[in-house]
Amino acid sequence: MRKYLLHLAYAVFLLVMILFVFVPYFTTDFFDLRQQKENEEIQKKLAQEELLKKQAEQKIYLMGKFDPAQREDFVLIPPAYAIVSNQMYLRKETFNAFRGMQIAAKKEGVDLKIASATRNFDYQKDLWNKKWNGYTLVDDKDLSKSLPDGAERFEKILEYSAAPGTSRHHWGTDIDINNANIAYFETVYGKKVYAWLVNNAPSFGFCQTYTLKDDLRTTGYNEEKWHWSFLPLSKTFTEEYKNLITNADINGFEGEEYVVNFDLLNNYVLAINPDCF
Repeated sequence: MRKYLLHLAYAVFLLVMILFVFVPYFTTDFFDLRQQKENEEIQKKLAQEELLKKQAEQKIYLMGKFDPAQREDFVLIPPAYAIVSNQMYLRKETFNAFRGMQIAAKKEGVDLKIASATRNFDYQKDLWNKKWNGYTLVDDKDLSKSLPDGAERFEKILEYSAAPGTSRHHWGTDIDINNANIAYFETVYGKKVYAWLVNNAPSFGFCQTYTLKDDLRTTGYNEEKWHWSFLPLSKTFTEEYKNLITNADINGFEGEEYVVNFDLLNNYVLAINPDCF
């Protein structure tokens, strides 16, 4: 019996020693694993918050809700490159590409000037609301009187004007060249300008955003021979707009209740020349 008790005491002693040596190790390891997991969850949460913050900031940019004069990536267009000196801005990359294109065109007897550049949300809203309320005539008509039906008026303005928050001019990548008027491009010189752009603008990164509608572009704005987009930037912004903006985000102007009816996102914003994707 005494021998048995000695063996039992010895076994208990060994067990205590084992626990004394190894329990702290396993306990520390357990806490380290738990801390690591908590740190990973914190980092994951911070990364998600940072992503959401960047997406929110990019949505503001894509919808033109900023002042280009306050951004370092925009530049004021010098008078020599504009039809009218009225404080127009462009992304620096867009302007530099246009400047190179202008030099090349001039060597071939074609004078290129920027008629319209960046238009932020407020600027586009002013253009849109004036057409909606009849202050600006469309086809020589006061649409508030000639088209009292809101849906019909909305669709009419969309022939050539983007609703605020949906214009590619928000991005600083798109320009109207020489004259935003169909009649100009039907003149002898206007045809020369357009022919030069079709043959050469792609070499400088520019794409005609709105071509004639066909089987590949059945919806969207009418053809605009004056509207050209700088693809190295606008392709990315087009994709981001597709992924970040919904019709529900497009509001804050006259007739906004018709946005969903016309599905502005798919039928207008994304209904561009396939070559511009």
